[in-house]
Amino acid sequence: MQFRTQIPISKSNHPLDYNSKIVSLGSCFAENMGDKFQYFKFQNTINPFGIIFNPVSIEKIIQKAINTALFTEKDIFFHNERWHCFDVHSDWSNSNKEDLLASLNALIRLTNQQLAQSTHIIITYGTSWVYRNIESDSIVANCHKAPQKQFKKELLSVEGTEKSVANTIKLIHAVNPNCTIIFTVSPVRHIKDGFVENQVSKANLISALYTVLQFPPSAAEGVYFPSYEIMMDELRDYRFYAEDMLHPNQVAIDYIWKRFKEIMICESALATMEEVERVQKSLSHKSFNPNSESHLKFESKVREKITILENQYSFMKF
Repeated sequence: MQFRTQIPISKSNHPLDYNSKIVSLGSCFAENMGDKFQYFKFQNTINPFGIIFNPVSIEKIIQKAINTALFTEKDIFFHNERWHCFDVHSDWSNSNKEDLLASLNALIRLTNQQLAQSTHIIITYGTSWVYRNIESDSIVANCHKAPQKQFKKELLSVEGTEKSVANTIKLIHAVNPNCTIIFTVSPVRHIKDGFVENQVSKANLISALYTVLQFPPSAAEGVYFPSYEIMMDELRDYRFYAEDMLHPNQVAIDYIWKRFKEIMICESALATMEEVERVQKSLSHKSFNPNSESHLKFESKVREKITILENQYSFMKF
């Protein structure tokens, strides 16, 4: 007897391996998947400008990076004793204006190189709800707890999201035509927007991605991985959520990663992944007697394994 349905997913025509250069952008779920790449020592960059939830803000930061459009004083503002930028996450906010601009512009230059050199870009959209800054009439990536009266909350239409997705694909492929772009919708529930509103938000994202990726010319240029659908249909139980009942817990993240690995990662990379995992588990091992002969032998074997991996893959660092 089958007690659940499993989503059929076709294997990727452009799978990842250890030669791949990956950039992960988007919501906090992008970081969950990015952390997996980090754990298995792939060449991966996670959200250089911090967590960004909506398609328009992701498109905007990609456009700035690709065009090397540097930030200036007009792009930042002072609030609560810190300088902020509406286009990036508050992790980058700084008490010093010059330091903030220097950091952001260094990121622009670095991300420009990474987007041009990447083999795979993974974009995770979190929500269709956006906040528009009334003064500049532009959608922001982060409000930085500025007064609510400065913003107008809007729902991106399906058509508006389609345009943003198509623009994002066009921007990336203008500088990196062979890059595989993997889109996914975050399974994190944005209940602060409302239960119905969260569903409408996800529906708009899914509808837009379906349309853009199903029909030429975009169909050949981007693929969809059903993170949201796996959470909703394969893991439809609150035991797969964290304590807040909104975010997938570690079991769910591990399962979605397993499905991703099955169809998006080349079989030739699996043996190396297993070896990396053995090293990672060994490194986290706590000995009751660190000075014992058996533990010293154990450490020596681990160092040997690390040396072999680092000699084979120069980018790996443990």
